[in-house]
Amino acid sequence: MHVIGLTGGIASGKSTVTRFFLDRGVPVIDADILGHRTYDPGTETFEAVVRAFGPELVAPDGSIDRKVLGSRVFGKPEELKRLTDIVWPGIRKLASQALAEYEAAGNSVAVLEAAVLFEAGWEDLVDEVWVVVVEPELAVERLGARNGLDPEAARARINSQLSNAERMARADVVIENNSSLEALETRIQEAWNQLQGRLRRAAGR
Repeated sequence: MHVIGLTGGIASGKSTVTRFFLDRGVPVIDADILGHRTYDPGTETFEAVVRAFGPELVAPDGSIDRKVLGSRVFGKPEELKRLTDIVWPGIRKLASQALAEYEAAGNSVAVLEAAVLFEAGWEDLVDEVWVVVVEPELAVERLGARNGLDPEAARARINSQLSNAERMARADVVIENNSSLEALETRIQEAWNQLQGRLRRAAGR
């Protein structure tokens, strides 16, 4: 099975690429969803996070209060690293299990969508990396329209991530999303067609 790692910054357009794959029957593993699962009560990650950050994180319903946890790590790089050192291995384990299940089911292609693919060091889980990029100021506009963020808050979120240049330097396929939805869909289709050609050549067809 050929695994594509899909990544990109906030408001880059990853969800549009994800929808393209799903429309073609390609399974997509969303690392964000797996991240939420790692916080489920009773999991190893849940226990480790509570041990590291304190029992006051646990809400009355027994779940981790994500707002309280977020306030503990926001703007504190060392605390955030302490959290990701616990959570990222848990996500990786779930992603590996899902990929194995999709392969066993006979899928020829699967996608792992992860905004932190590079930061978490998950490139070894995939065969190639697709990066969606958007100019930072355009991302600021989109975050304002989509999330209601003011420009300063939007720029702060964008600047906390890897830059486009850093991602593009490590990508196998770059999909630029600086104009219309139609233009983005055309670029995704082109990348898909090229992938099909590579897979056919690899299979000797």
